[in-house]
Amino acid sequence: MAGFDFLNPILNPILNPLLTLVNDPNNPMFGAIVGVFIIATIVAFVITLANKFLVDQDRLQFLQKEMKEYQQEMMKAQKSGDAKALAKVQEKQSEFLDLQKEMMFNSFKPMIVTFVPIIIVFYWMAGNPLINQFYVQLPTFAYYVLLVPLFHMFYHPSAFVPADIMAIEWLGWYILSSFAMSMIFRKLLGLKGAM
Repeated sequence: MAGFDFLNPILNPILNPLLTLVNDPNNPMFGAIVGVFIIATIVAFVITLANKFLVDQDRLQFLQKEMKEYQQEMMKAQKSGDAKALAKVQEKQSEFLDLQKEMMFNSFKPMIVTFVPIIIVFYWMAGNPLINQFYVQLPTFAYYVLLVPLFHMFYHPSAFVPADIMAIEWLGWYILSSFAMSMIFRKLLGLKGAM
């Protein structure tokens, strides 16, 4: 894998210790599982902080409220079949589009700041043999509730995952961990609106 390999001398001393933080002689993959969870937690925290400081939460909530009201007006006018009411709502469409544009711009601000560092960390994880060769075995219920079989239709499990085991690999584990930790951090930091 070429690309960001020049960053490995910087990333390896920082991130590799996270993979060996916890060692279990009975399960050699356990350290990598914990390491990916810690990396996902750190990334989720950084993204949540970026959202907290780069997005005006009150303005975002106001924009969401305005857009919801406009959509309700539009549905009401369409259901009533009243041409005048529909024309009146359609006159507001340019205002609605401006609000939508502002909301989208506000949502993209944190992504612009965090995108490159996260891509670099992902690249490092994908190329690290301690990470890209582990799997997490899930209980049957969780395996199906998380729609893992659907995910595996598009992203086939690697050869090192036994065929009879219900498991997710590092990427699935990262997504699951990151999503859970993001929800917790958003609650703790009092962020409003959608993720």
